[in-house]
Amino acid sequence: MRLLNILALLLLLSLLTGSPLCAQVTFGSSGAEGEPFRRQQWRVPSPDTDIAAHALLFRPLGAGPFRLAVIAHASTQNVLRRAQMPQPEYRALAASLVARGFAVLVPERLGHGATGGRYVEDQGGCDEADYARAGRATAEEISFALDYLLKQDFVRKDAAIVIGHSAGGWGALALADADPKMISAIIAFAPGRGGHANDEPNRICAPHALVAAAAEFGKTARIPVTWIVAANDSYFAPAFSKALAEAFHSKGGKVDFRTSSAVGSEGHWMIETDAGVKAASQDLDRALKPVAAKKP
Repeated sequence: MRLLNILALLLLLSLLTGSPLCAQVTFGSSGAEGEPFRRQQWRVPSPDTDIAAHALLFRPLGAGPFRLAVIAHASTQNVLRRAQMPQPEYRALAASLVARGFAVLVPERLGHGATGGRYVEDQGGCDEADYARAGRATAEEISFALDYLLKQDFVRKDAAIVIGHSAGGWGALALADADPKMISAIIAFAPGRGGHANDEPNRICAPHALVAAAAEFGKTARIPVTWIVAANDSYFAPAFSKALAEAFHSKGGKVDFRTSSAVGSEGHWMIETDAGVKAASQDLDRALKPVAAKKP
């Protein structure tokens, strides 16, 4: 009986993470616009040519062209949690960006939720974590989605921004070596990987490896980064986050490190809440001001 249960679980995982068979891959909008903020389902390219990544698009009224903001979501090493993850939305943050004139794309990366497929961002075990490789894999996924949206008529071809959260923020740091004309700013909320090791607050897998990878990203960084962490973040506490930011800066990365007030019971999720977006509003304004100054 136990063997049957194990086989059933393996079958479920294969269905959740496997590539769709004989499915035609199409990109673009996949549903009507709705509320709020012209919310619309989209499918965008991924590194797996057989899988279109699910995404949500929000945008202001009118035809544009709008500046583009791509929000890169958090992740987990737990395969079941990833498979069961609801489509990321970041509605409060998206609302704030739409109000600033941005079209906002929130793509779901491979190995997560409805997109499924192979999880290409795997950092490996705690003792041999390869955080640089994982970050670059995330950056590649962000790039696939961003490049596709930049080809749309309602999006400007320059001055895009990338906002990353946790593992998504870590991928955004790895993307800081991109063309500054295409991506003008990166905003990373509590970027990192390996936090809450074994589900324990304030414990990080191989923290020295994370610091070394941040320094590696800084060597090639060309895009300015605003780094924001809440005072009560137990995944990457402000003191450790500052050490990461300093490692990134020490090798040439341009970074503006900011600590916000405590938000809710766990500050790591601040950017998913109305209160967190409000707490970060001044830092967002400061980071986006150079973007706003650019003319279409």
